[in-house]
Amino acid sequence: MRTDQAERDEMPLDPVGRRISCGKERATVRYVGHVSPYEGLWLGVEWDNPERGKHDGSHEGVRYFTCRNPKGGSFVRPQKVSFGVDFLTAVYLTYQTNAEEVLNEEIFISSKKLEWFVVEEKRFENLPSVVLNHSNVNGPGAAGEIRKTTPNVQWLDLSGSLLSTWKDVAAITEQLDKLEGLQLSVNRISLTSDPWAHRQAFSNLKLLALNNCDFTWLQMLECAPMWPQLEDLSLENNNIRELQRPEGVLQTLKSLNLSCNPLMQESVSRLSSLPRYKFNNTMDTDIFPALMNLNLDHNNISEWSMVNELAKLPCLVKLSCRDNKLVSSDGNPKTVNQMIIAKLGHLLYLNNSEVCVQRKGAELDYIKMFGEEWLKAGGVDQASTAFTCQHPRYQMLIEKYGAPDEGELKKPEPFALKNQLINITFVFPDDAEREPIGKKLPASMVVQKVKGLLHRLLKIPPADLRLTYTSHKVKLDHTSLNIESTLKPDIETKLKVVGDLHVESPLGF
Repeated sequence: MRTDQAERDEMPLDPVGRRISCGKERATVRYVGHVSPYEGLWLGVEWDNPERGKHDGSHEGVRYFTCRNPKGGSFVRPQKVSFGVDFLTAVYLTYQTNAEEVLNEEIFISSKKLEWFVVEEKRFENLPSVVLNHSNVNGPGAAGEIRKTTPNVQWLDLSGSLLSTWKDVAAITEQLDKLEGLQLSVNRISLTSDPWAHRQAFSNLKLLALNNCDFTWLQMLECAPMWPQLEDLSLENNNIRELQRPEGVLQTLKSLNLSCNPLMQESVSRLSSLPRYKFNNTMDTDIFPALMNLNLDHNNISEWSMVNELAKLPCLVKLSCRDNKLVSSDGNPKTVNQMIIAKLGHLLYLNNSEVCVQRKGAELDYIKMFGEEWLKAGGVDQASTAFTCQHPRYQMLIEKYGAPDEGELKKPEPFALKNQLINITFVFPDDAEREPIGKKLPASMVVQKVKGLLHRLLKIPPADLRLTYTSHKVKLDHTSLNIESTLKPDIETKLKVVGDLHVESPLGF
């Protein structure tokens, strides 16, 4: 039987706070010792997955450690877990032992795809990128060996590692003098008490991905002094609810990904807060002066005032704002996009689509959409402060295109189902005797639902139905219709032109 001392000898000298893997799960060690009434040594761990554990660190009325989640903790035997391997051991295992298995994987740091390289006889000097995702890296290993072995690495993927502190990360990166891109997603890295001490270790870093690391924005600001040249920061799927001003840090940032975070929308405006004046009347410009690309997908943003604030970012040209709660008076997602384009005059890309062709139409429609409100607020003479706050660019657009005539003003339609219906006529080219069927369908109805409707009307299995529609310029068959797409916006425009949605089936209906 193994003794406690034997089990301790196989563990790191300071296991508390270290990261471990147990099967496919990851955890942080919070306790080492005995658990009454059981014999032997136990590790008290807090799982990354809060549903993986059994308790919050207490057992039979005795508290051994604490967890943030009431079901986040467990006790496990030391021999059941792995404390990982050093960097170069992981390199050898990945690029020699497992090379054939991993060469076909696609690995990205932000939007950059990393290339795999086959190496022979443990020669790694020319590797430009090293991909060690989920390779259980726990630290640098012997001092100076990384610099000797992989001196030319520019891009490094350490996602899903067992690194527990920024000191451990810095001990690796300080030996990679050419490092520009670092992927650290799916980690739990504790904060450092002195970020300035690690600044040299990340001196050339331009791209950093920290997706799914459970960081808050304040924690990011605490770490930011370590990254003096950072241009691209990805914080997707973290614990970011509030944003604070980045005072004196992240001033070189050009791209920021905040998608899939529980952002409180009122805090988004702090990304673009106007410069403040210090006591000596000099301006304190601690906004993001270089930010060009911002991703706010999959948040709960519903206030247009937030979009107005983004207009204050001087270099913002690319915005992604999909799957939020911004709505227009007509309930049309296309109108929402037009309003964003009209409000952000420097924007070149919205949701990865170029906006130059749409800009003039979007701005003219915006003028007409709020023209009546503008006239009531004072119009040409002087619009009210309240109107100007809601529509900061409106007066500039009036100067650009001229004031709208009263006959051009768009009356906002209330959002109601009847205003969102499309008239569709189903015709049957293979059955001349069958009369066309006319229906009013919701604009958001997916093609699969249309097939279900036709199944009930025609008694034909949905799999046997083939839908096509034609226009004077283009003919599309069922292969062009995404079964999960909606009628609008994918085909609504063409339906308005043609008014037909043909139904064909091999049964002659």
